Formats: sequence, C-alpha cells, structure tokens
Amino acid sequence: MEKIVIRGGKPLKGEIEISGMKNAALPIIFGCLLVKDSCIIENLPDIDDVRVALTILKDMGATVNKLSENVFMIDATAARSGSSSVELVRKIRASYYLLGAEIGRYGKAHVGVPGGCDFGIRPIDQHIKGFEALGCKVRMDGGYVELAAPNGLHGSSIFFDLVSVGATMNVMLAAVCTPGLTVIENAAREPHIVDLANFLNTCGGQISGAGTDTIKVKGVDTLHGCTYAIIPDMIEAGTYMMAAAATKGELKITNVIPRHLESITAKLCEMGVDVTEGDDYVVVKSGKRMTRVNVKTQPYPGFPTDMQPQMAVLMCLADGISQLNESVFDNRFRYTEELMRMGALIKVNGKVAMIEGIPALRPARVRAVDLRAGAAMVIAGLATRGTTEIDNIHLIERGYDDLVGKLRACGADIERVEERNI
Repeated sequence: MEKIVIRGGKPLKGEIEISGMKNAALPIIFGCLLVKDSCIIENLPDIDDVRVALTILKDMGATVNKLSENVFMIDATAARSGSSSVELVRKIRASYYLLGAEIGRYGKAHVGVPGGCDFGIRPIDQHIKGFEALGCKVRMDGGYVELAAPNGLHGSSIFFDLVSVGATMNVMLAAVCTPGLTVIENAAREPHIVDLANFLNTCGGQISGAGTDTIKVKGVDTLHGCTYAIIPDMIEAGTYMMAAAATKGELKITNVIPRHLESITAKLCEMGVDVTEGDDYVVVKSGKRMTRVNVKTQPYPGFPTDMQPQMAVLMCLADGISQLNESVFDNRFRYTEELMRMGALIKVNGKVAMIEGIPALRPARVRAVDLRAGAAMVIAGLATRGTTEIDNIHLIERGYDDLVGKLRACGADIERVEERNI
C-alpha cells in the first residue's frame, strides 16, 4: 500500500514544466480507433489513465509502441470492434469515448459502463441523445452499453439540453466519418474539445467551430494517420499555481497556454496573489496571507470544477469567510471531511460550501477521495507545518505526471513510500 508523506511548511521555489493534458489525451487516444493507419501522438502524460487507455486499445488488437519519452505510435488498423476489456474500461471515465469511436468506425459498439471518480450520478443521457440523432439504437444491459445503426449513420442537428464535454466529444468522434453534416449546438467549449477537433482535422476530418457553442462536422470517407502533439494540461498548471500560493512561494510554470488559465489567474489575483504571464509560462508569487473570495464552478471559460478542491485549500488559509459553489457535479465536496481533519472550518449545504479561513492547518493522516481532491490534500500538506500522510494515492496518479518529483525539485519535502501491512 503506497502513500505520500509530506513534511510541509516550506515555500515552493523554482520551475515546473507542465505535461500534456489528460482530458485531451484520452479522447485522442480512443480517436485513433477511427484511423486505419499509424498515428504518432506526442506529449502524452505519463499517468495511469493514459496507460489504461493504451492497454485497452492494445487488447483490442491495435499496435501500440513507445517511440520515446511521452511519444507513442498507435496503429488501430487491426483493432476488433466490441472487444474492449470491461475490467479496464471500468477503471476510467473516459472509456466512454470508445462508444463514439466504435460506432464511427464499425457502425456498432459494445462497451462496458465506464468508471472513474465518484462525483455522484453522472448520466450519459446527452451522449445517448447525440447517438440517437445520428441514427443509433441504444441498449444498456448487463453493465454494457450497446449501439447499433440498422439503417446506417447520417448527419443530424443536435441541441444538447445541458453543456457536456463528454457528449460533445463523443458526437464529434461518431460524426467525423458519418455521411452528411452534423451540427452540434450548445456544445462545450473546453480547450480539450478544440484539441480533439484539431487532431481529427489533422487526420483529414472536416470539423469547424470547436471552441464555440456551435460545432459543424462534415463527414469524410476515411481518416489518415498523422503526427500530433497534445496541448498542455491547464488543470495540472492550475494545481501548481495554487500550491505556490498556498505555500507563500514563487513558481515559474512553463509549457502552458496562459489564455486557458485566465479564470484561475483572475481568482488568484483577487485573493492578492501575484501572477505574471508570459507567452508560454506564468509566474506565481505570494508572500502574504490571502484574502477571501467567492467562486462558482462553470463550464469553460468559467472556473473549472476540476480546480474546485484545490481552491478550497486556499480558502481555508485566506482571511475571512469564502463561498464555494459547485454547479457541475452533485457530490464533489466529500473531500471537505479530510480537510476538517486538518482543522479546516467548512460547512457544506448541498452544492455550496462556506469556508472560514484560519491561520494554519494542522498535519494529519488523510486520504484522496478522488483525483483532484487528492491534489488538494497534497497542497494542504505542503502548506502545513509538520508531517501529513495521504492514502489512496493511486487516485492522484491517475492524472498527475511525476507530481512528487516535480514538487521535490522545487524544495518540497515529499516522498512516495510503501507501507507494509504487518
């Protein structure tokens, strides 16, 4: 059983290079299933979710070769439909992109119900609405989702009832090789949607409007291979930005797209943290106590739900009472119980948390209840004098590339240790 041990209270100082974006890498990996050719994907983060996704494709018959660090060749020419491992599929939420990729290539799909972090009920009803508009019959039975297109797929107009990143991407995957024009309205606008569209277009797709609320997909006959580099991970960057603020340190965070970080930067500045932007880097510096702030999570370009737990840690250390409103997921405040073990003063009422800042947290043994909550525990430990131990770290390793190594290089006293059961 592994855990992370942090002896905190030391300001972070130095430079951290950001890895490729998890939320772009996974749909692009599964998107390779649409291509009967070799794709070279660069800047893939070295994280558990990427390893699982690559293994799923490999088990389906695709050829997957590591060419160099963070660079993989994927050739899905020989991949078999409906053959994904249900055990692996249940390990990651993003495995539902297999549905769009399989129906787009084979005209049918058979995929286990996806897993991932538990944020309460996360239905795929908008995905199903999109697939049905394209001509699919959908059946859910025995822990599987099955799609069939008895009369073939066709372009269509789809208006999502709510903004859904996953549904937007899944319809793009299904529609890129589907005859006719597909128009997706009320589409999500996140940077990873733009990255998926750019990847598919580099392979010969015809997708326009990604990054706006209306995306048009003109179906093409086939896609060809390409070489493509994943964009930097804005959530990883935001996590280190908040770690610098929480520890009253100074970090230069490189290989970023500052425009993607604007909502995070704005809130840090509102709290009194100094943020300087360059062409492909940000510098975060903080030497004083932060001030209270109110935050509401929203779809991009609003404040990301994946930064909500990390922001909660800063609110715990800020002067005054802050309000944190979660508008995306139903059950994302489970981590607050862990922060309260460290002395945090938090009251949760439904989707709103009121957080009263205190001078300092106290060290404790806590656990990661999901990926981003685990990152929040790391930030809390870094900012707290004494020894903090974090369990369930496999959840953290789903989405952060060498988190311990990157933090240690900036002065953190942090290590990943194996705890033996006696």
